[in-house]
Amino acid sequence: MDNKNIIHSYKGFDKDLKCRGFQYEVGKDYEQEGNIKCCNNGFHACEFPLDVFNYYAPGGNSRYCTVTQSGVTDKKEGDSKVASSKIHIETEIGLDGIIKAGVKFILDKVNWKNQKESNTGNYSTATNTGDYTAATNTGYRSAATNTGNYSAAKVSGKESIAIVTGKGSKAAGALGDWIVLTERGEWNGYTYPIKEVKAFKVDGEKIKADTFYKLVDGEAVEVQ
Repeated sequence: MDNKNIIHSYKGFDKDLKCRGFQYEVGKDYEQEGNIKCCNNGFHACEFPLDVFNYYAPGGNSRYCTVTQSGVTDKKEGDSKVASSKIHIETEIGLDGIIKAGVKFILDKVNWKNQKESNTGNYSTATNTGDYTAATNTGYRSAATNTGNYSAAKVSGKESIAIVTGKGSKAAGALGDWIVLTERGEWNGYTYPIKEVKAFKVDGEKIKADTFYKLVDGEAVEVQ
């Protein structure tokens, strides 16, 4: 693969590691000729990990890999989708991996010097570590994180993530955002041990927009 203009991105597949009928294999290189045009011709992947879900939704039949793209490229407006003439399928990372990559993608771009409990900037973060507290963010591709117990995190910007890790905490997001919920057990003398962590897309159906949820017995439960 060319060393020039390499783009590190993420790609979704069906259960057989096929995309639009084309069979891929992990570790292989592929090249396509012709006029490379996003959504028309070329190998497609997304620079922003969570954009992949627009094409291969989370579920039992979807698979996800890290890839590198090079050669002739073309990008889609309003999305991080990239079409390329060359692609290398690197590693299969699964649903957990692509969610973690999405969180890292956002957190790597935020301005940590300007972090605060409430934020409105794009690629920004609102963080809080105290119990019974709240972190909110309205910026595009931003994050609200809260590690306190019985606390809250809320985002309203496009393609953003609200993350809570404390016991009894809740999160909310706008339509299309993601919420990451943590369920913890009872106090063991040292901490409230983590039982489960799950991510949910605010789809307007199973997970309502601008509505708080917490994780109970592994399920997202609506709360006030």
